[in-house]
Amino acid sequence: MYCDNMLKLNIKLQHPINPWLYIFLTLVLFELVCCEVGTASMYNPPYTPSACYGNDASQFPSSNLFAAAGEGIWDNGAACGRQYLVRCISAAIPRTCIPGQTIQVRIVDRAQTSVSRSTRAGTTMVLSDTAFGTIANQIESINIEFQQV
Repeated sequence: MYCDNMLKLNIKLQHPINPWLYIFLTLVLFELVCCEVGTASMYNPPYTPSACYGNDASQFPSSNLFAAAGEGIWDNGAACGRQYLVRCISAAIPRTCIPGQTIQVRIVDRAQTSVSRSTRAGTTMVLSDTAFGTIANQIESINIEFQQV
């Protein structure tokens, strides 16, 4: 009887959950699962005219981190100007992804109608050569995790 009561007391003392810890863990887990998974390929210049902004050169961020939207995220043109955090998660060739690299890209074009063709058709995003080279070291299709910001 004494051991049973001590066991119950021990369990109660070992499992108090701080409400702030619970909120923090919920937010962290939500952050981890809110990303989508897709594929990315690369395209090279010329990047104009684009489906979003035509020949306007000011459409491109100075960092050259931009992308063309695949049909899955194009959203009938609403994707123009959206920004995404993108990271490489895997590829057919081992060690293609550059560990720890996450980029923020701006959608400036539609992949299906871009002037320059991508290295692989049908991907979720087609990244500029600078953007692609920042997260991967092989010129091929990669699997990505992305999140709109």
